[in-house]
Formats: sequence, structure tokens, C-alpha cells
Amino acid sequence: MIALVVESELEQSLEVDQPYAETRPRLEFIDFTRGLVMALMAWDHVSGFWNSVHGGLEGMLPQRNPSLDLIHFMSRFVTHYCAPAFIFLAGTSLALSSVRRLSRGATQLEVTKHFLVRGIVLVLLEPLVVSPAFGLPWLTVGVISCIGLCLILFSVARRLPPWAILTGSLIVILNHQWLDLGFIPDTVAWGHYLRVILHEPGYSWPPYYGFYTVIPWIGVMGLGYCFGLHLNRLDSDNIMALKVPLALTGLASTTLFFLVRHLNGYGNLVPRWGDDVRDWLYVSKYPPSVAFLLWTLGGMCLFMAAGLVIEAKGRPREGLPGALNTFGRTPLFFYLVHLWLYRLRPPGVTGLPFFLGIPETLVFWLAGLAALYYLCRRYEALKRAHPGSPLQYI
Repeated sequence: MIALVVESELEQSLEVDQPYAETRPRLEFIDFTRGLVMALMAWDHVSGFWNSVHGGLEGMLPQRNPSLDLIHFMSRFVTHYCAPAFIFLAGTSLALSSVRRLSRGATQLEVTKHFLVRGIVLVLLEPLVVSPAFGLPWLTVGVISCIGLCLILFSVARRLPPWAILTGSLIVILNHQWLDLGFIPDTVAWGHYLRVILHEPGYSWPPYYGFYTVIPWIGVMGLGYCFGLHLNRLDSDNIMALKVPLALTGLASTTLFFLVRHLNGYGNLVPRWGDDVRDWLYVSKYPPSVAFLLWTLGGMCLFMAAGLVIEAKGRPREGLPGALNTFGRTPLFFYLVHLWLYRLRPPGVTGLPFFLGIPETLVFWLAGLAALYYLCRRYEALKRAHPGSPLQYI
């Protein structure tokens, strides 16, 4: 009965609210949140490019690196919000964009084609632009190609009843830790690569590398999609009233994170080996554990609540929030450009003439963000001037 009520309400949102969706202004708190986590992502990448010590591969490595000091550990940990928020909000944007396009007269087939093409573009950008920046093989499945694969699936799956998407997403997120892909052969290239794409990140068989696996992350995108459908049902006043629910959700999720880590059982793909703060915070990102998602999606909810507070004050595009909103409105352009801006060396060059310390890295990060703000503003104007061009996919 509850499922039928949810399905009925969300279907009504697609039918009744479409004219409103066409005229709805941008949701600035979404752009703010996305821009904030992207700025953090830039910190992670500039650190990875130029620091002699950098954490990573959480989950693929069963224990934290004991030689990683607290400062370097935390400088990596604070960036964990990036991928979950990025993928969740990709689902949110998918829902909002689908409804907006339908309200403007597009057919379901045209909407499906648009997101199918966008997904294919993302998959192609990984080997062409992203993998070379990291010095990885061209078949590497990173966050961009993972989002692309999820969009390809969701270009069709979005037609499912909303309650089915929500239920399926929760089932995937809460139960994928027990998934066994043993029926797929791991001793042949195609089987190994398929397992890497679906649920078993790895880098042992070049060029079949993968870090962001489709099965858990499509559940995160599904949650974001349902959140987008919910937003579509709300007018501006009710959206602003989400500040408290989002803040409470974020706090509850963070509290559950500590409970899951304390119990040290379900939800921990990487167990807590001790009571050092780094042991508590070393959770599996590859693939994302329940503990990891509780912390990161909880933080994302707090960021969205903060974005709504800023928006309520009427200054979402001024000062620092305005810069973050600019990043959030041009996410893919920011991602592609920031990699090569911070890498600061041509493809194929792997060695570094020197390393940067944390203070120098901080200065480089801030200078890069200033340059990216200028570039994103110019790109946004260019994209606005050519709405029907291929720029719509970037």
C-alpha cells in the first residue's frame, strides 16, 4: 500500500507539475553543493599529482597505510564527499532535466536519446581525456565513465515506477556487500573486465583497470533521481523548507556512521582495526560501503542545507558561494579542465622535478580555483550562446 501511494504521488509530479518545471529557476543549493564538493575534489587531485605522500585505494587496500600521518590522511579523507555527491546529484539533475524536457514538448524517446548520447560521451571522455591525466590505461573505469554507464542504463530505467527505482536503489546500496560474481570467469580478459566494471574494482590486469563499479553507484544515482522527482513536486517555499529535514538527515546519517563503525560488522567492507581516529575513518570507497555512504551522503545533506540557508539570504551568486555555484553549473567542464590544469605536464610524462608540501599545495589549489572560476564563467557564456550545440553534453 505504501509503495502504491509513493508511486501515485511521484507519477502525479510528472504529469501535473511539468508546466511549473519548465519555468522553475535553477536550484542554487544544488549548484552550491556540487560546486563545493568539486572544489574539494580539485584539492584531492592536486595533492595526488604533487605530494610525495597521498592516501587512496580505500577498500582495495584492506588496511590504512600506517606510515600516513594524520594531516595527510585527513587531507584525503575530507575529499571523500566528492564522488557520492557528484553521482547522487547527477541522478537529481537527470530527474529534473527529464521533467523539464517533457514539459517543453519533448517525447519520451527524445529524452531517452539525449541521456543515452550524454552517457556515451562520458564513457568516451574517460579514455580520451581523463585516464591520460592520471597516467592510467585507456580502459580504466573511473568516475566519469561510471556515471556515463549509469546514465546509459537510466536513460531507459527512468521509465520504471518511482517506487521501484527507490526500492531497487536501497536494495543495491544496503546489500551489494554480499554480491558474489564468482559465476563470471576471472581467468579470461572479458570476464575479469566485466567483474571490474560491475562490482570488483582492481588494477592487477592491465589495461583492465576499474575503480568506480556500476552496481553500487547506480544505487546512489537512483536515490538522487528519486530526490529530483521529489523536488519537482515542491514549490519554491517548500523547497526552502527543506533546510531542517536535510540538516536532520545529515546529522542522523553521520550518527549512524559512528554506530556502524563501532559495531564493526555489517556495513564495513573494511573493518576497524583499532581505535586510532584513522582506523575509525578508514572506510571502503572502492566499492563504497554502507559506512562510507552514511558519512559522505550525510555530509552532502548538510551541504545542501547550508546552500538553502545561503539562498534564503538572497546572496547565492555573491562571493565564495557565487564562485562555488559557478563550478556547480559547469561540472563536467570543470572536471576535464582541472585535471590538466593541476597536472601541469603533458601526457606521458610521469616523473616530477620536485614535490610540494601541504602549504605550497594549498596555494596552488587556490590559484587553480581562481583560474577555473574565470574559465567556467567564459564557458558558461559560450554554452548559453549556443544552446543546441554539442556543448550541451559537456
